[in-house]
Amino acid sequence: MHHLGHTTSSNKRDHLLLAPDTFIRTPMPGITKGFAIVHVAPQAGAAFTQMTVELDANGTLTEGPTQRLIYVLEGKLTLQEPSSKKQHQLAPGSYAYLPTEHPHTITAKTKARLAVIDKPYMPLETEPNPEFFIGREQDLKPTALNGDPDLEVRALMPDSPQFDFACNTMTYQPGASLPQVEIHYMEHGLLMLEGGGIYRLGDAWYPTQAGDFIWMAPYCPQWFGAIGKKPAKYLIYKDFNRHTLA
Repeated sequence: MHHLGHTTSSNKRDHLLLAPDTFIRTPMPGITKGFAIVHVAPQAGAAFTQMTVELDANGTLTEGPTQRLIYVLEGKLTLQEPSSKKQHQLAPGSYAYLPTEHPHTITAKTKARLAVIDKPYMPLETEPNPEFFIGREQDLKPTALNGDPDLEVRALMPDSPQFDFACNTMTYQPGASLPQVEIHYMEHGLLMLEGGGIYRLGDAWYPTQAGDFIWMAPYCPQWFGAIGKKPAKYLIYKDFNRHTLA
């Protein structure tokens, strides 16, 4: 419940901060026994859609109109590929890349939540289209951002020009921060997974915590510092590997 309409959520020209108290759950084609929380979409100026899908036990998520990346936040699920008859087991930290028109059905074995990123694919004449893959974040070797051991990056997407976006998790030890204010042509979708801190977006500074979502438009000034006694962690998307005029 709101107290006199107060919220930390904010919608500005070059960024969007959504706290869970403003989330709206909506039906979505391809979802049964569940709902989507659409955090950002082209209607807001983004070139992609990012949402959290909440499924009850036996709820399902099937293919959408574009390529898709999923990341499991909570619960146990199966991912079925009808073409190969393969069934994959998913748990928190599991992720999968699903190319456009790759039939699949994700079924929740328990109540579950997934981060879902949908983006129209931009092919390159010099590269084959990417194929389905699946992984676990826990199996990824972290790299230190700019050599800082207190800021770990785990890349969910292969380092290949086949892919037109990147998605990473970033973990900050208490007190760690980005080494600079970043301003660039890429846009971001960011879901806070653990802990919290202070995010600079444009000319404003916001307290952020697990559950918050942030969209950063191209050229939005951005910076983050972790605050608290435990690490801060987020899942972050950016468009990548394509010319700005493509």
